[in-house]
Amino acid sequence: MKVLIVEDEIPAQINLKKLIDRHCPDSHIVMTLTSVSATTRWLEENPDGADVIFMDVELSDGICFEIFERVNINAHVIITTAYDNYAIDAFKVKSVDYLLKPIVGDDLSRAWERCRELMEAKNSAKLETLLDMISQVSQPQNKEYKKRFIVKAGEKIVITPVDEIAYCYSEDKSTYAVSRNGACRLLDYSLDMVQEMLDPRIFFRISRSYIVSINSIENISKHLGTRLKLQLIPHTDAEVVVSRSRTSDFLEWLDNN
Repeated sequence: MKVLIVEDEIPAQINLKKLIDRHCPDSHIVMTLTSVSATTRWLEENPDGADVIFMDVELSDGICFEIFERVNINAHVIITTAYDNYAIDAFKVKSVDYLLKPIVGDDLSRAWERCRELMEAKNSAKLETLLDMISQVSQPQNKEYKKRFIVKAGEKIVITPVDEIAYCYSEDKSTYAVSRNGACRLLDYSLDMVQEMLDPRIFFRISRSYIVSINSIENISKHLGTRLKLQLIPHTDAEVVVSRSRTSDFLEWLDNN
């Protein structure tokens, strides 16, 4: 695969080239650049010139994320930096991985293998991702979404307004809705059915087990390198993690709603 290196420090360039030669089979370094402006110009002139880009964050004339605002990038991007505070920005530009310097060979190998898998799957989207796109992005503009759920609570019938729901989750083949006040109600629908009933501008299916309201997200943190962990209100005992395949769509959803 064709490799572009974007790194303004010569020692870091040399070290990265050695690591690529050692841990990235079938790699061919086509160019090394040091600035936002030079990289933008090269990508404009060579839109398909690289399959993988190793990109440092802080360059000689700015931050690498400016490049994404100036030119369309077709290659898979691996962010390399000495700082961990750019992780969310890296996810927003759909980078494949985020490697902290000094780069470890095993981490580089895993990132490279992920790029290889993406290249091999370039023309065949996973069914799960496709269904998410259809259900969450291509909904008819005039579709009516559910406003309330009517559920049984012992001998009572309880009305749960959708705008009071913080999140829904599935457990042991049952589906539950948790309200902002902490009340948990058993629903008579599968999580897939609930997803179809809820407005995708407000609710997002982050995994097989969870649908969350945008208003329930208290904070977001990194989880195992390339995934995101959510802190929800009300708090949950279980870890709530965004599936790797949905991370980019999740961040785009946050930006657009």
